[in-house]
Amino acid sequence: MKFKKTLLQGVLIKRYKRFFVDIKYKSKILVAHCPNTGSMLGLLKKCNKVWFSKSKDPKRKLKYTLEIIEINNKKIGVNTLIANKIVLDALYNKKIISLTKFNNIKSEVKFSDKTRFDFLISNSKDKCFLEVKNVTMSRKNQVAEFPDSPTSRGVRHLNELKLAVKKGFKAYILYLVQRSDCTSFKIADDIDQDYKFALDDAKKFGVKVLCYDCKLSNEEIKLNSKIKQI
Repeated sequence: MKFKKTLLQGVLIKRYKRFFVDIKYKSKILVAHCPNTGSMLGLLKKCNKVWFSKSKDPKRKLKYTLEIIEINNKKIGVNTLIANKIVLDALYNKKIISLTKFNNIKSEVKFSDKTRFDFLISNSKDKCFLEVKNVTMSRKNQVAEFPDSPTSRGVRHLNELKLAVKKGFKAYILYLVQRSDCTSFKIADDIDQDYKFALDDAKKFGVKVLCYDCKLSNEEIKLNSKIKQI
């Protein structure tokens, strides 16, 4: 997924009220939108380098959006709103090996009164729901983790994927690690044990798990390589 324009670089001052960040850019302090509802554990150290985009939409109150934070010379994509765009590009370009047989792709498809899944992908034989989760946290060397805060919504999505399998659909959950310094992925059960239980149960019912990392620059973020789940 290419950004419309090369991202601007600044320095993180602070995050507050969940959806706001102050960024020092040149000699100014800018207020930007933080498009991430998680805790962003380990990413919010003052003076970290950040990259952000600028919107031309005159109706937007906040013209700037935080996109990337740098930790130890590694870029981490924090905008959860673009995770689906990254995956959509990968689906169209057949970059996700397990899903190359699906040629028809629909986004934001309603499954029940409670839930829309990120994608419905299909071919002449099978229909498959695909849910995407954005991953930013790494507390141990080269290990990505999800979630970074308790997520009842995430538990609900797993239960709904399980129900989809019962109704005859295929079902996948894809953990998109928006960083390039991790070789494996695990569930942070010390943060949300209910989520770990829900995923284990969903897997027993046939929900498949995929984990991929990304390549990041100030011009684009794209899905890279499959990584193992531990």
